Amino acid sequence: MRNIDLDSLHIFKAVVDCGGIGKAAAFLNRVQSNVTTRVQQLEQRLDVKLFRRQGGKLILSSEGKLLLTYAERLLRLAGEAEAAMRSGTPRGVLRIGAMESTAATRLPPLLSHYHRQNPDVQIELVTGTSGALLRKVHLFEIDAAFVAQPFAPDDLDLQDAYAEELMLICANGSAAVKTPKDLRQRTVIAFAAGCSYRRVLEDWLGKSGVVPERVLELSSYHAIVACVAAGSGIAIMPRSVLQALSAENQVAAFALPPEVARATTYLVSHREQQCEALSALRGLLRHQ
Repeated sequence: MRNIDLDSLHIFKAVVDCGGIGKAAAFLNRVQSNVTTRVQQLEQRLDVKLFRRQGGKLILSSEGKLLLTYAERLLRLAGEAEAAMRSGTPRGVLRIGAMESTAATRLPPLLSHYHRQNPDVQIELVTGTSGALLRKVHLFEIDAAFVAQPFAPDDLDLQDAYAEELMLICANGSAAVKTPKDLRQRTVIAFAAGCSYRRVLEDWLGKSGVVPERVLELSSYHAIVACVAAGSGIAIMPRSVLQALSAENQVAAFALPPEVARATTYLVSHREQQCEALSALRGLLRHQ
């Protein structure tokens, strides 16, 4: 059976981007009936409805939204392939996800070096928890992501990127923390569920039967440090972040057991996701 052709996907994406058949036809310099026919043929081939009408407008169906993610990926890869054949160097857009900690402390020098070596690659960076970023990788919404364990590596290519040392931080003047039991009835301050480091802390506490009094969810390390300094609770973060924020004197930092403190950041991508721009990033990581 013949595969979906790129031209059909290009027309489909134009209808989505332009918001209708008429505008897409003008954009593509085609007659409107031709665009309508090609969309209908695509729907017949896939046996789904890609659009539904709402208030005179074409709205993507759930199947249409799914196809759009694949169409964008295939069209981008086709463009990259053509550009690579002509130039022999990485080109196009490289979409990277990263945890807040990695984006703040590790990526600036890496991406600066990458840009000098690959000026024709446009990097798009998004941040989020490891869980959220892994979902984006599985859905091909991003090409790769810097995440930390624990996570299931199914269908993923993993590459060690950075070794982090996690620290427990409390308000200045707090008594030394030697075991999880020293943290009974304390508030945990952390990113939303899906954060790897939050999972590490909760697992460590849970093994000793310690349940946080409550969890205060924040969206930045600056805010987490500020709340810990104010005595609102405890948190866990990489030493590199604590140093980058110049916060060593604002909070009390305690070492964690080695099996808890050691955290590896990985660059992960879907096994089906291959492009020259990503290969160049992997090569740079191996030699940094």
